[in-house]
Amino acid sequence: MLWLTVIISSYLILSIVFLVDKYLLVGPIPNPKVYTFYIGTLGILLLILAPFVGFYIPEIPQIVLSISAGAIFIYALFWFNKALRLFEASRVIPAIGGLIPLFTFGLVYIFSFGKESLSFSATIAFVLLVFGSILITLEKEKFINRKSLQISTLASFLFSLSFVLTKYVYLNQPFWNGYIWIRIGGFLMAFCFFLFVPEVKEEIFKKKISFKKKTVGIFLSNQTAGAGANILQNWAIALAGLTYLAVINALQGVQYVFLFIFATLISFKFPKILKEDISRKVLFQKIISIFLIGGGLIILTLRG
Repeated sequence: MLWLTVIISSYLILSIVFLVDKYLLVGPIPNPKVYTFYIGTLGILLLILAPFVGFYIPEIPQIVLSISAGAIFIYALFWFNKALRLFEASRVIPAIGGLIPLFTFGLVYIFSFGKESLSFSATIAFVLLVFGSILITLEKEKFINRKSLQISTLASFLFSLSFVLTKYVYLNQPFWNGYIWIRIGGFLMAFCFFLFVPEVKEEIFKKKISFKKKTVGIFLSNQTAGAGANILQNWAIALAGLTYLAVINALQGVQYVFLFIFATLISFKFPKILKEDISRKVLFQKIISIFLIGGGLIILTLRG
């Protein structure tokens, strides 16, 4: 199961990217619209690969499908960043981590007209991974409220729809061709939608904000890492069967395990930058979550 190794590698990198994103969103680049604009427009740089990967123009329905998948992903990313900006991550991440796999499972079932469904053992792994993902990010007295639930639900549905459309792109196009067209869709969404939002235009062009070289360096380095993780994630989507798309989403619990480990290490080394609650109760909760996620991984590995 090559896709399993690929997606775990992707989530390892994304856990680091998430920490840096959080740092930038609460500090140097606080506007989620502007932040998403920068991320989306950078995606067009992948066109430099076009001459080397056999890039071609597919049929119009495939162009529409690819561009839609990329555009919806960027729109979902905006709502995710907005949620992180407005609410504590501990209120948002558990909801999104639990909803994306469920939405994906439902969309795959609907799009395949009920033909794609998980086996019994895969379903058990899926349930363990989803519960582990929710539990590892859940914090006492920080349950999600109505407003944060609304934004989390919208972001989750859009991410799920993008993932499903992406899989259908790879079912009909070679990986690199489909991936570049998806990134073009992301660029068009960032450019054509966010650029016409007055506050974005004002912040980018009128205010003439100049970020510190350190901020620019961190942002570009983080986006390079994020791009690599995104390529791995898309490769895993291309490799796995349509049935396992929801499992790929559920495996995001692995990212939260990495995130907890890195956050804990940072809180010990640099407590002023990040403070992680590592009380006995929290540690017990994390350990149970890791066992659930580990159990799901073991079941998937044995099936492979």
